[in-house]
Amino acid sequence: MIDLLLLLAGFVALIFGADKLVDGASSLASRLGVPNIVIGLTIVAFGTSAPELVVNIFAAYSNSTEMVLGNVLGSNIFNVLGILGISALIYPLAVKNNTTWLEVPLSLLAAVAVLVFASDTLLDSAASNIISRADGITLLLFFCIFLVYNITLAVGSKNEEETPTEHYSYTKAILFIVLGLAGLVIGGRLIVTSAVSIAQLLGLSERVIGLTVVSIGTSLPELATSVVAVRKRNVDIAIGNVVGSNLFNIFFILGLSTVVTPLAVNPGSLTDMLVNVVSGLLLFIFIFTGRGRQLARWEGGVFLALYVAYLVLLISQ
Repeated sequence: MIDLLLLLAGFVALIFGADKLVDGASSLASRLGVPNIVIGLTIVAFGTSAPELVVNIFAAYSNSTEMVLGNVLGSNIFNVLGILGISALIYPLAVKNNTTWLEVPLSLLAAVAVLVFASDTLLDSAASNIISRADGITLLLFFCIFLVYNITLAVGSKNEEETPTEHYSYTKAILFIVLGLAGLVIGGRLIVTSAVSIAQLLGLSERVIGLTVVSIGTSLPELATSVVAVRKRNVDIAIGNVVGSNLFNIFFILGLSTVVTPLAVNPGSLTDMLVNVVSGLLLFIFIFTGRGRQLARWEGGVFLALYVAYLVLLISQ
């Protein structure tokens, strides 16, 4: 019970920290004259993925490599099957041309790349599967390309959307940044230590805890953002938020985590990687089924059903 309360407290601190960090950093950047585009593509994007990043860095330093992979793969699977499933049930999701032909295929490519990096025994007849530091650096290089693409797209956009920015004094902005960082550090540490303890008590692997409780908890900001966007009929934000988060998770978070500590990959994680690839492939296929380029309500239902089936399979192992 104490570990469960600590886990919940960790999620609260983590999400609070990410929110305050984004508010404080965005306000400070705005006061210093940083362009709106840069704020949106860097501070806000980094802030919404900060929960996964902090948890993974702590897990990597603690040598909890199964949780590192579980958090990234679980977050990406939940983003597509869970968040897009729920969002599409609320309102069909129209998909822009750039998202259809560039971002969704790039997200699928990222999923395939991780599977290839982790298939040493199959491809190289190695004794074990490891995602090495060299693989992590490669992912970070892909992230640089993705970031340049985003900035180029935003600069070339004729209808730039303003990034909501709070206007605080310098003192308040810096205080929020400090509070945000403290919340992230404390929350991330609590989540990793309590999740490992719960896994041991329940006889579950760190992989399963990472794929379920930890990944869903760290994806709550994306879930909240997408649901609110769909309810306001801003469907572009909903699907763009999920696809962007998936790319960020693999290219930046997994890449950085692997640079900190190379990750040993067990056979179960290979199955999770395949599920991640299949969910990305289904997303691409579903865009072209039905009328126009959109995710219909029935497709959202299929996504949710597949996610529930995946969770049942995980827990029953």
